Amino acid sequence: MCMLLSCVHLIRRPLQCIQPLLVLPSRSFMDLKALVSSLNDFASLSLAESWDNVGLLVEPSPPHTVSTLFLTNDLTEEVMQEALQRKADLILSYHPPIFRALKRITWKTWKERLVIRALEHRVGIYSPHTAYDAIPHGVNNWLAKGLGACTTVPLHPSMAPSYPTEGTHRVEFSVDHTEHLETILSSIRGIPEISSLITLPARAEGEEQTRVSLNCTQKALLEVVALLSRNSHLYHKTEIMLLQKPLLPHTGMGRLCTLSEPVSLSALTERIKSHLSLPYIRLALGMGKTLEAKVKVAALCAGSGSSVLQGVEADLYLTGEMSHHEVLDAVAKGISVILCEHSNTERGFLAELRDMLATHLENKITIIVSERDKDPLQVV
Repeated sequence: MCMLLSCVHLIRRPLQCIQPLLVLPSRSFMDLKALVSSLNDFASLSLAESWDNVGLLVEPSPPHTVSTLFLTNDLTEEVMQEALQRKADLILSYHPPIFRALKRITWKTWKERLVIRALEHRVGIYSPHTAYDAIPHGVNNWLAKGLGACTTVPLHPSMAPSYPTEGTHRVEFSVDHTEHLETILSSIRGIPEISSLITLPARAEGEEQTRVSLNCTQKALLEVVALLSRNSHLYHKTEIMLLQKPLLPHTGMGRLCTLSEPVSLSALTERIKSHLSLPYIRLALGMGKTLEAKVKVAALCAGSGSSVLQGVEADLYLTGEMSHHEVLDAVAKGISVILCEHSNTERGFLAELRDMLATHLENKITIIVSERDKDPLQVV
């Protein structure tokens, strides 16, 4: 009997040791504000077009943590249902579901219902849209990969969000007589929004002069010009220069792509269909062109590219959609046009984005791509 009891004790002890190992690990997460800040670092919202509506569009009451980030090209009601089923805490929708101002939040329209469901289930909504179009590692560069080996430059380069120096204008003028210099400088120093005021010795036509240089804002420029006009006999050789924000390398709207080797239009269409996973695309042949015509330079813009591609010289335009008359204009110039439907030129980027964001966010959260998101148009 004692031997049996002893065996029972020997069996129970290991079970007690195993029990703690069954506790599941906690899910990793990020605070919403920290995550939004990281997303803004990945693609600065200052790169988005002025007409766009980007950034955090719907915010649950704080504090809000994010364990699952859900990526979609378009946030429809079907996609919202998928996001809720997959326990998303933040939806990154490439296209902003809120674009025009909402005057009320009711159950009447589908976009209002999206906002209601997001807030009811404490799900945030963030949209980058044209900021992702502009960045070097964004939608347009992904689309360009469908052309094969090529070099790309933005069709409309982005400028830095700020000036290299303070102010938007530089004013320079010369003063002959030093006794007048301090009076003018004193008056200039009294004008708000003046910066980088410096004086340098100069010589013109054998006479010693002082060259004055200053930076100022548009508002201050008016006051500087008015001051100099009142004392026009004291200065000369005035120059007013508009300071330009520096261009950002490899950043901007659209892409002009120069292929490493010319490729027939027929072969290029097959490459594009393969890259976009499409069985069909729409093609308009440029005047005098055939399917065997060689393409060396292609201009592209994901989505609706009419305004970005307008006036660009190329063998081919590649975009999602253009109007009938815009296609006719391109064809008349000998430019062939490939249209793939709007979101088909964008959606494939999401898989690449998922991997880039996983690295950027140091794998702190789960990132998933919608399986129900699709272009509303199909060929039947």
